[in-house]
Amino acid sequence: MPAGGDPIKSLLVVGGARSGKSRFAQRMAEASGRSLVLIATAQPLDAEMADRISRHAADRDARWTLIEAFFDLGQTLRREAQPERLLVVDCVTLWLSNLLLRGDDLSPPIKDLARTAARLEGPVIFVSNEVGAGIVPDNALARAFRDAQGMCNQRLAEACDAVTLVTAGIATQIKPGPEPVFRF
Repeated sequence: MPAGGDPIKSLLVVGGARSGKSRFAQRMAEASGRSLVLIATAQPLDAEMADRISRHAADRDARWTLIEAFFDLGQTLRREAQPERLLVVDCVTLWLSNLLLRGDDLSPPIKDLARTAARLEGPVIFVSNEVGAGIVPDNALARAFRDAQGMCNQRLAEACDAVTLVTAGIATQIKPGPEPVFRF
C-alpha cells in the first residue's frame, strides 16, 4: 500500500446506479496526465443500452482509446497494461452480468480479475456498482448476481491500493481508511 500522497497503481470506485462513479473515474484519469484507455464492458443488447453507451462516449474526448472487453477482462487488462497508460474499466458490474447471462461459473473469472488487479504492469481504475445495499431480490438469478457482485467487489477492494465510494456525486475514500476508533 502506498504511503499517503504517493501514487497508487489501482483504484476501485464503487457506488449505486447513476451515483457519479463513472464521472469521478473519468476525472481522476484525465487529471493523471497519462495515456488513457477505456475498457468498456457494456454490450449494446437493446436500444436503451446503445443510447447509454453513446452518451458515455460523447463525454470522452480524443485523449481516450476505447477497447471493448465483454468477457475476457483479465486477459484484456494483462495485454493492455503499461506503466505510461491508465486503464479505466467501466464497468465490472456489466462484465459480471455478461458472464452470468452466458451461463459462466463466476468464481474463476472473479479470482482471475482480482489476481490480475494486484499484479498489473500499469495503473488501473475499476468502476463497479454496489448492489448489496438495497432490498433482497425476489428471484434466484438476481440474488446470485447480487452475491457474486458483492464477492467481486470484496476481492477487488482487497487487491486494489485504494477504494472510493461515490454517492450523489460525492466521493468518499474508504481505503486506505482511518485507523479504527476502537481496539479490542
